[in-house]
Amino acid sequence: MKKLFAIFGNPVSHSKSPLMHNLAFDGLGYEGCYTRYRLEDGDMLAEKFFSLGLSGANITVPHKESAFRACDHLDPFALKVGAVNTIVERDGKLHGYNTDAPGFLRVVEEMGEYEKILLVGAGGTAQSTAVILEEMGYDVSILNRGAKRLEWFDERGFDTSVWDDYRPDARELIVNMTSAGLTDDTLPAPEEILSSLFEEADAVIDIVYGRETPFLKMAKSYGLKSADGSDMLLYQGILAFGHFTGEMYTFDDISRYMRRAFYI
Repeated sequence: MKKLFAIFGNPVSHSKSPLMHNLAFDGLGYEGCYTRYRLEDGDMLAEKFFSLGLSGANITVPHKESAFRACDHLDPFALKVGAVNTIVERDGKLHGYNTDAPGFLRVVEEMGEYEKILLVGAGGTAQSTAVILEEMGYDVSILNRGAKRLEWFDERGFDTSVWDDYRPDARELIVNMTSAGLTDDTLPAPEEILSSLFEEADAVIDIVYGRETPFLKMAKSYGLKSADGSDMLLYQGILAFGHFTGEMYTFDDISRYMRRAFYI
C-alpha cells in the first residue's frame, strides 16, 4: 500500500513539490504518492494531517511557524529556529524538521563568495535561513515592513531594520524572503530602498520560483547576478524526501529524478 504525502500552504496550487516527489518515488521505486492541500488555518494542520492519513508533509507559506507548534518532536535545528517545513509521522506522533535552511545554504555557496547578506522579510523561512547563515560565518541583517516580526531576530542579536527607518548598508547579496511577486507584481520593499541596495550589491536571490518576479527584473536592470528559488526548492525537497523515506537514498540518487520536474 502506498504511503501518502502532501504539501500544506496557502496558496499552494503553484507548487512543484508534488511533481518533484512523485518523479522521485517513481524513479526510485518507492511506494509513495504526493499531493497538495490548501490550508487556510494553520492551527488545523495536525488535524488535517491525520484526517488525510498522511505519512509526511511539507509546509510552505504561511504555515511554517504553525507547523512548528503542531509537532510533538522537533530536531535540534528546527527547535532552534522556530520553523518547520517537513513533518514525518512516526507511531502517531509528528516529528518536525527544517530543510529550508540547509537547502538555501547550498544555494548561497553555489552563488559565489559573499560575506554580507540582507534578508528582506521576517517569516519562518527567514528565521531558519538567518540562523544557519550566521552559524556559517556570514554577516546577516534583516529588513521587514514592520517591527513586530523582527522581535524574534532582535532577541537573537541580529541587525534589523524596518522600512521607515532603514539606512542603506552595503550588502553583497540581497535575498527576497517574502512571497511578493508570487501571484502579483509587488516588490518585497519600497522601490527606493531596493534601488539603493542594488546600487551596492553583487547578486540577488528570490525564493519565489517559476516566474521572473518584479524583484528579479529590477535586479537584472542593475546588472546583478540573480537566481530564483528553484534550486532552494530542489535542495530542500531532496532533504525532505530523505526524511520521508528513512534516508534510504543518497542526495544524488534523489536529485537525479527530482531535477526533472524543472524541465517538464
